Amino acid sequence: MLINGQPSHLISALDRGLQYGDGLFETLAVINGKPALLDRHLERLVAGCQALGMVQPDINQLREESRAEAAQTSRAVLKIILTRGEGGRGYNPASTMTPTRIIHTTPWPDYPDDHARVGVAVRLCDTRLGWNARLAGLKHLNRLEQVLARAEWSDPGINEGVVLDGADNVIEGTMSNLFLVKSGQLITPLLDQCGVKGIMRQVVIETARDLAIKAEEQQVRVDDLKAADGLFLTNSLIGIWPVRVFDGVEYPVNLIDQTLLRTVISKGFATV
Repeated sequence: MLINGQPSHLISALDRGLQYGDGLFETLAVINGKPALLDRHLERLVAGCQALGMVQPDINQLREESRAEAAQTSRAVLKIILTRGEGGRGYNPASTMTPTRIIHTTPWPDYPDDHARVGVAVRLCDTRLGWNARLAGLKHLNRLEQVLARAEWSDPGINEGVVLDGADNVIEGTMSNLFLVKSGQLITPLLDQCGVKGIMRQVVIETARDLAIKAEEQQVRVDDLKAADGLFLTNSLIGIWPVRVFDGVEYPVNLIDQTLLRTVISKGFATV
């Protein structure tokens, strides 16, 4: 683990990331010792800093440290955490704070290989996401809603949970973004009030449009999920998982355009 470029496992108890969840993070796949889609993740990190009014990080420094940490293992998960830095008591942040950089790897999750082939089972969560347009789309450190949603089930046969907002709009999974397949077109929930705009989500949208497959962001309700021809989940580690069952409704898992699937996986795990 690197903290501000130095091997360590310790940060100050006064760090605002710990005190207030004041910061951002990125989660990347390490493939053959290299971080996948690193530049896209760093671009989102910079955009998040702008939205939160944080001091901009040195991107070249983050890139070099991320590559150095990833190079120590062939296949792993790389996490980049950027907090506003160490500060005193009170919510008001000083404008001169130096951000804290935390970069580390963890073992690759033991997801069964057949999830991508035979699909996964998904449930509906009771926990709702609160609206905050200023934070919508960001991968900020305030993940308590996701923690509570994921704590709702312990059944190993359930692989993910769908989370709604307070107005009953479908937003995302606890760790993933969601797509509907309807009449050969793709629909993904609009994330203008809450939710995370995932890197793989954007790769799917871009790739679909390049292949002349209509891909739209729009308001989605639970009934839309149940009426869809198919569903699939995305994030930077799983790539694409088709959904075989959601809330008692079964779906075929072979409706994803195979050219789209191959291209997304190729792009999503590219390390150059």
